[in-house]
Amino acid sequence: MAGAGLRAAARRWMPRRDHGGPRGASSSPSCPGCGPPGPGSHCPGAPRSAPAPAPAGGAEPSAHLWARYQDMRKLVHDLLPPEVCSLLNPAAIYANNEISLRDVEVYGFDYDYTLAQYADALHPEIFNAARDILIEHYKYPEGIRKYDYNPSFAIRGLHYDIQKSLLMKIDAFHYVQLGTAYRGLQPVPDEEVIDLYGGTQHIPLYQMSGFYGKGPSIKQFMDIFSLPEMALLSCVVDHFLGHGLEFDQAHLYKDVTDAIRDVHVKGLMYQWIERDMEKYILRGDETFAVLSRLVSHGKQLFLITNSPFSFVDKGMRHMVGPDWRQLFDVVIVQADKPSFFTDRRKPFRKLDEKGVLQWDRITRLEKGKIYRQGNLFDFLRLTEWRGPRVLYFGDHLYSDLADLMLRHGWRTGAIIPELEREIRIINTEQYMHSLTWQQALTGLLERMQTYQDAESRQVLAAWMKERQELRCITKALFNAQFGSIFRTFHNPTYFSRRLVRFSDLYMASLSCLLNYRVDFTFYPRRTPLQHEAPLWMDQLCTGCMKTPFLGDMAHIR
Repeated sequence: MAGAGLRAAARRWMPRRDHGGPRGASSSPSCPGCGPPGPGSHCPGAPRSAPAPAPAGGAEPSAHLWARYQDMRKLVHDLLPPEVCSLLNPAAIYANNEISLRDVEVYGFDYDYTLAQYADALHPEIFNAARDILIEHYKYPEGIRKYDYNPSFAIRGLHYDIQKSLLMKIDAFHYVQLGTAYRGLQPVPDEEVIDLYGGTQHIPLYQMSGFYGKGPSIKQFMDIFSLPEMALLSCVVDHFLGHGLEFDQAHLYKDVTDAIRDVHVKGLMYQWIERDMEKYILRGDETFAVLSRLVSHGKQLFLITNSPFSFVDKGMRHMVGPDWRQLFDVVIVQADKPSFFTDRRKPFRKLDEKGVLQWDRITRLEKGKIYRQGNLFDFLRLTEWRGPRVLYFGDHLYSDLADLMLRHGWRTGAIIPELEREIRIINTEQYMHSLTWQQALTGLLERMQTYQDAESRQVLAAWMKERQELRCITKALFNAQFGSIFRTFHNPTYFSRRLVRFSDLYMASLSCLLNYRVDFTFYPRRTPLQHEAPLWMDQLCTGCMKTPFLGDMAHIR
């Protein structure tokens, strides 16, 4: 059990309240998206006709509720010893599906943000170059040049409604997380968001996205290179709105997207990285260690990337050495993923040592040679690498992993660099105590809502307000505007649901493989479903298992 010192530490961040008795509570939200339900709201789990049980000893219902509240605070503090923090390892590999590396014979890799991890210093370079392209080539207002890249603004996995100029976070059930919708650099009020979507937070599937995250009017930003794109898009919209300039939303979106694309197509990004690889490429020695270790254990390796050969060659020479191609059985560049996985028409082309295209017909894929374009169907026919004995790593859930898992049965590993930072936040005492108390308070609200006299409703409103404040505090620990890339307030994000669907494993970087044997078996933890509620921490904390007021909930069980 934690001692008084821990409880005192927890109280330092917890909202201080005089909970000696009933008091009024404002129903206004403490931050966008945090407003409690209005009058007459009802939880479907509690029948309207069920009367609240009488408090023991004839006590006032509100006093009974505050007593339960204080019991819960003490129990939560006692349940969290100091060692409960820092339980998660940022260098661990996390499994969505059971997989034994003993069964994997062939390892495949993307290049950008998989074999080659890039420093965040690359993002402002992309932002500035695309911003200047908009001004100089697309004739956008000179005033846009005053904007600089803000690395703390956006997170990966957000959606952008082109016609409404809204950048927003959507959960796994297609609901906009209120308080996370921005037009330009300004938050959009919750009421306006709901009104824009016909009186609901829900976005229909046909609008949201197709298989690759691109719907008719909404795009999802899924790769790490999209961070400067979202920032630039928001800055340009902010300038136009701030200066009262009329614009067509679709044209503006396309121009910004094309400007970002030009940075890549014109090779600007490649030039920056090639000029200073020490600055931009991270963990190169660890990439070399991973590849060497796999080869030494008899594994076959291949590389499929959209990047050009000259760029990949220079980067691999920097990380691995001049003989890097001898580690790979097949190397494919400019593959044009994701169409590489679905389009049967593009043949493989061989490149010579200088990167010049050859004309011979490809009848086999040779070790040490470089191939361009092609398609997965010819790849499978020529290599016979099929099914679960192949494990492919990439950073883009759609372009790298989705087709391989769903259509071809390969095992997949997602590289999520943001995972390292998010785990470090989860490991903090503030997060752990905030989340646990939030869960306990939620369970308390659910079970005590049958008390509907006037004073009890004031108590419940005070609890609801505190819960909203805790949710906003927890969200801001990750990102002030959008929170965690993995969760809304409580639901998984749309990004998180796709991560679970399209990857067997996920990790912060490829170097995490060095922490495991090459025959290691990854077992996903059994995650409780809602009907398995007794296994949840909030159930433990709010009376289903050990607290003395279990009888209070008897009438709803």
